Amino acid sequence: MAVLLKRLLHPPRTPEALGRPLGRREASLGTHAGPAVRVRFAPSPTGFLHLGGLRTALYNYIFAKKHGGSFILRLEDTDQTRLVPGAADNIEDMLEWAGIPPDESPRRGGPAGPYLQSQRLALYAQATEALLKSGAAYPCFCSPQRLELLKREALRNHQTPRYDNRCRSLSEAQVAQKLAKDPKPPIRFHLEGEAPAFQDLVYGWNRHEVASVEGDPVILKSDGFPTYHLACVVDDHHMGISHVLRGSEWLVSTSKHLLLYQALGWQPPRFAHLPLLLNRDGSKLSKRQGDIFLEHFAAAGFLPDALLDIITSCGSGFAENQMGRTLPELITQFDLTRVTCHSALLDLEKLPEFNRLHLRRLVSDKTQRRQLVGKLQALVEEAFGSQLQDRNVLDAAYVERIILLRQGHICHLQDLVSPVHSYLWTRPAVSRAQLGAVSEKVDIIAKRVLGLLEGPGMSLTQDMLNGELKKLSEGLEGTKHSNVMKLLRVALSGQLQGPPVAEMMLSLGPKEVRERIQKVLSS
Repeated sequence: MAVLLKRLLHPPRTPEALGRPLGRREASLGTHAGPAVRVRFAPSPTGFLHLGGLRTALYNYIFAKKHGGSFILRLEDTDQTRLVPGAADNIEDMLEWAGIPPDESPRRGGPAGPYLQSQRLALYAQATEALLKSGAAYPCFCSPQRLELLKREALRNHQTPRYDNRCRSLSEAQVAQKLAKDPKPPIRFHLEGEAPAFQDLVYGWNRHEVASVEGDPVILKSDGFPTYHLACVVDDHHMGISHVLRGSEWLVSTSKHLLLYQALGWQPPRFAHLPLLLNRDGSKLSKRQGDIFLEHFAAAGFLPDALLDIITSCGSGFAENQMGRTLPELITQFDLTRVTCHSALLDLEKLPEFNRLHLRRLVSDKTQRRQLVGKLQALVEEAFGSQLQDRNVLDAAYVERIILLRQGHICHLQDLVSPVHSYLWTRPAVSRAQLGAVSEKVDIIAKRVLGLLEGPGMSLTQDMLNGELKKLSEGLEGTKHSNVMKLLRVALSGQLQGPPVAEMMLSLGPKEVRERIQKVLSS
C-alpha cells in the first residue's frame, strides 16, 4: 500500500500506460481465448448456503459440465466484519451434499488459487496501483462524517445518495499534503461518462450510465481490502473465468465492472444474469426465515436431487418444466438461451411430492437401495435404541422389505421412524380389553388369522392376504369387514390408523404376526 501511494506523487497520466486507450468502448463481449469454459460461484461466507445460492451454483455447475468446463468456488470474504463462523465450511459441505462439488475451491485447491479473497490482497493492490498510475483511480480523503452528511442531505432532498467526487480534482500537491496526514486512504475508481454497452446472455443488450447516477465507488478500502467491484473483476480475470452467471441484482453493476476491465486493459468474460428465485407469492426469499438454508432441508430428510429438481422446474433454461429430472438429465437438457428474464416462483409446498418421486427412484436402484437400508438402520437405532425388544428388526433383509413396501407412500426416509410406523420396530402394548372394545369376537378372529398364517405352502402376498382376510370377514356373521381390519390393526400396531392391514402383516412377517396375536390372546 505504501509503495502504491508513493506513486501518487508523480503518476504517469498517459493512457498508454495500460497498453490500450482508456477511451476505447466495447460494443459486445467476447470469450477468453481457447475453448475452456470456466465459471465460478462466489458467495460471501456471511451466512450459510440457502436455496437462492444453491440455484446460482447449480446453473453454473450444469453450464460447466454441459460444455466440459470447470466449476470454481471462490469465497468473497473481504468484508471481515460480517463473516459468520463456520459459513465457509458450510457452503462447501452443502455443495458436496447437493452433488455439485466444485472442481477448484478453498478445500480442494487448484491452479488459480488461493480461492479465498482475503488471501489475494496483493493482486488487488497490484491492480489498484495500475489504475492509480493511469489516472483511472485516486485516493479519497473525505472523512466518514462528511460522507454521512452528503448522504443525509441527499435523502433530505429525496435524492439517491452519491459521492460528489470531490477528491477526484485534487492536485498532486494537495494529494501529497494529505498523504502526509493520512497515508492509507481508501481508493476510488474514476467512473467515465459513457459506459460500454454489453450483450447479456439472458437480458440482451444493456448499457447503464453509472457515472450519471453514482459517485465514484471505493475499490480499495484503507485496510487494504477490496470492495466487491474491484475484487470480482481482478479475480475473474486472473482465474480465467469465461462466463459469469450470477443473480440479476448485479446487472446494473456490470457497466461499472466493464469500465474497470477497460481501464485495466483486460478482456471481460461473457455475462448471464439469472432472474431472481422468489416465494410462490412473489415475495423475496428471506434468510431470516431460517427454513431456506440447505442444512434445514438435509436435516428434514429431503434428498439433494429433489431440491435440484424443484429449483429448476420452477424456473427456465429447459425445453419444458417437468418433475423427476436427475442431475445428469439437467446437464443434458440445460440451454442458457432458454433462460428468461422472468423471476422463478418457488412453491415449497410441492417439495415433499418431489422428494417422494426421487426417493422412489432411489429405491428402484439396487445400489442406492442398499444405501437407503443403511441410513434407515441408523435412523431406527437413533430413534428407538434401547426400546428395541428384538434387534432382528435391524436385519438388512427386513429393513429392505419395509422400504420396498412403503415406497410411494412416504415422502422422507424419516417417515418410517415416525410414531405411525413405530410398530415396525417395537412391539405395541395392546390389552385384550382394547380389542374387545372393537369386537367381541376377538378369539375367533385371532384364531382364524393364526390358521391362515399356518396354512401349508402358503405364499404370502398383499393381494392374497387381502383376499383371505375378506373371506375371513364374510364367514363371521354380524361382524363388518371394517371391524375385523380395525381389530387386527390395533393388535398388530396398537394404532387405529396406518397402512393397510395386509401390508402390515407382510411387513412384519408371519412369525412376528403370530407372536403379536398370540400375545393378545394370552393377555
